[in-house]
Amino acid sequence: MKAYSNEKYDKLIKTFVEAAPFRPDIAIVLGSGLGDFADSLEKIFTIATSELPEYPQSTVAGHKGFMHFCKYMGKKILLFQGRVHFYEGYKIEEVLLPVFLAKQLDVASIIFTNAAGGINSDFSPGDIMLINAFYPWFIKKELSPFLGVGNFEARKRFYDFPTKKISAKIKKAALENKIEIREGSYWYTTGPNYETPAEIRMMKKFGADAVGMSTAHEAIFANFLGMDVGAISLITNLAAGISPVKLSHQEVIEAGLYAKPKFEKLLKSTIALL
Repeated sequence: MKAYSNEKYDKLIKTFVEAAPFRPDIAIVLGSGLGDFADSLEKIFTIATSELPEYPQSTVAGHKGFMHFCKYMGKKILLFQGRVHFYEGYKIEEVLLPVFLAKQLDVASIIFTNAAGGINSDFSPGDIMLINAFYPWFIKKELSPFLGVGNFEARKRFYDFPTKKISAKIKKAALENKIEIREGSYWYTTGPNYETPAEIRMMKKFGADAVGMSTAHEAIFANFLGMDVGAISLITNLAAGISPVKLSHQEVIEAGLYAKPKFEKLLKSTIALL
């Protein structure tokens, strides 16, 4: 991958791969307000991202900056507790480093989680939404470092994106645990500002169910690398113009705490089924 074929990241990749205690079966990226899930698994080894050379550091509350090698129900897991966002001022290749590092360990499946604003009028804060499609319109310029590296086989994978196999496991886990989940499309924006009511009205007309500032570019890159991709949104608030109150990041954190029990149960059950 030409975007990473320079000395800046060679040391990072070498340090990470040599430190890994095992080759994980699954990678999971934890979004805003969902980082506490890391404390519910058996941690075998932890790497602080601050200890990795040239690894970007999150500036957003709720993103602690740890990589945990965990085990659960016989599955080996690489858990990213926190992510960095494009709106923090990082280059796209820096934002995508977790996905690239997971691929260096031959991870076959990856699940992305995030906090999102609800656009669908039937949604409420605390709902969990299985992402079945993305609206990644604002990603084209961001992904420009990766233009030209695609091939026909990589493009064909988008016919099964997000991967039906993982989505089916998430649905089965929800059914077995009697957890009600929503299903819908996720509209990506670059941030850092929340969307205006006019933008939300436009997104709603196009059929978007939720909106957020992460996941889509990560999922696209993981799909390109040949990984099976699953994605879950925690609806932490109603979007601008729908919500009667001013949006805040604290609202996101509080919704994460409220949904913690069912989110943990859903994710653990999904891991066991994969």
